[in-house]
Amino acid sequence: MEVKDILKYCDHTLLTQTATWEEIKSVIDDGIKYETASVCIPPSYVAQAKAYAGENLKICTVIGFPNGYSTTAVKVFETGDAIDNGADEIDMVINLGWVKDKRWDDIENEISTIKEVCDDHILKVIIETCLLTEEEKIKLCEIVTLAGADYIKTSTGFSKGGATFDDVKLMVNNVGDGVKVKAAGGISGLEDAEEFIKLGAKRLGTSRVVKAAKNIEK
Repeated sequence: MEVKDILKYCDHTLLTQTATWEEIKSVIDDGIKYETASVCIPPSYVAQAKAYAGENLKICTVIGFPNGYSTTAVKVFETGDAIDNGADEIDMVINLGWVKDKRWDDIENEISTIKEVCDDHILKVIIETCLLTEEEKIKLCEIVTLAGADYIKTSTGFSKGGATFDDVKLMVNNVGDGVKVKAAGGISGLEDAEEFIKLGAKRLGTSRVVKAAKNIEK
């Protein structure tokens, strides 16, 4: 694949706790220049980012991040606030304690409630694969599908592991019609990114693909 084609799959990401507006602005500039799918940034910068980027770039942000154990009411408020501030896409973290308790109906209801708030905005559901069994991953593919989300996403990038080829293959094979897979966390560069795309990932959460594109320019 050409680098420009790989970049179109990327949610160019900066979610570090110490991210400043100057750093966020730089990520947005890169997202516009390299025509990434979106930039994924902290909620507190969404309004500024949307005002700065305008219609030149999609703005994605995170909900219940990174642990996922906020109440549903808090996640719903966060989602509505993010959309009011101009977010185009929402990446939410599920409640992993509920997974371990097998509270499948609660997880499905939470996702579907947040999708209602999202309306026509894209909703991606982070399941944090590194903390799950294979059985749990397969079950969550079913739940995310039933709840009407647009994407299932591997990882926050803030736990003990990120996306793996095996997890992406598993998720692609188990999601229902209309649900896409996003690989995120630990994508090391262009070769990694291309392999995830070949396996069926439709989005990549990473900052390293833009860095690789810059290195090629040099």
